[in-house]
Amino acid sequence: MHISKVDLNLFIVFEAIYAEGSITRASLKMNLTQPAISHALNRLRVLFEDPLFERQGHVMVPTPLSRSIIDSVRQSLRGFEVTLNGAGHFDAATSERTFSLALRDVLEASVLPPLMARVAQDAPTVGLNTLQVGRRELESELAAGTLDAAIDILLPLSNDIRRTLLATDSTVVLVRRDHPLVRGALDLDGYLALEHIQTSSRRRGPGLEDFELSRMGLQRRVRLRCQHYFAACRAVSQTDLALTMPERLARVVNQQFGNQILPFPLQMPSLDIYLYWHANIDHDPAGVWLREQIKQAMLAAD
Repeated sequence: MHISKVDLNLFIVFEAIYAEGSITRASLKMNLTQPAISHALNRLRVLFEDPLFERQGHVMVPTPLSRSIIDSVRQSLRGFEVTLNGAGHFDAATSERTFSLALRDVLEASVLPPLMARVAQDAPTVGLNTLQVGRRELESELAAGTLDAAIDILLPLSNDIRRTLLATDSTVVLVRRDHPLVRGALDLDGYLALEHIQTSSRRRGPGLEDFELSRMGLQRRVRLRCQHYFAACRAVSQTDLALTMPERLARVVNQQFGNQILPFPLQMPSLDIYLYWHANIDHDPAGVWLREQIKQAMLAAD
């Protein structure tokens, strides 16, 4: 079928239903009535000879065909958007665009405040959405345009994904201010004599510091395993436990607790933080602007 015979707006509706999982939410997102969304979906069903979505409770679940075409649809819509933006220019002062940024929660506290401060000053009607995206899906989401950029550690992605080093972090150890065994310094023996908190979203498995210790035939005792560094910092302030974590985040989340921040007593590889984006928006004025704001925000955070 030739593209001239297809209403391309139908694919915008398709993507909205896929993203929202609901005709009601898709109608709100697109500022259209629910009957209009349903009518567009029915036209697509005829076009593809497939139901595309099946209702399960309150959720519209995509069919296998929908799952197979969503990346192509998103990438094509993104290509049209980039073409339109490239035809003119991006005016941050008047734009009402909302950018989507993949950002793991461990980085949110250090990256978002300086970034949003810049955006609020220079682009008063621009919005930001931060998302946690699985690293296996990161490349496809950048390609599809559901993400404008991502910030993460060094990842094995294809050459279609551009990257630039944003910052280099180090590893530190936190103990409470009046810890009976630690007074402003911590050697390896002292570190191993302590009981520890490990912060991880995984149910089990060692941290990076445990790998470094194991290379020397050493092991620490983890007394508490939790999911978030804020909770871990608070636990440190009320116990004799020690917490090993990235320095950049430690200086943010520890502000209200006043724990001691000490160097990790082993040589650790640096924690490099990268900015990622897809090659298809290399010259997109909006994408260029967003990446520059991120870079300057990270410099200000240092």
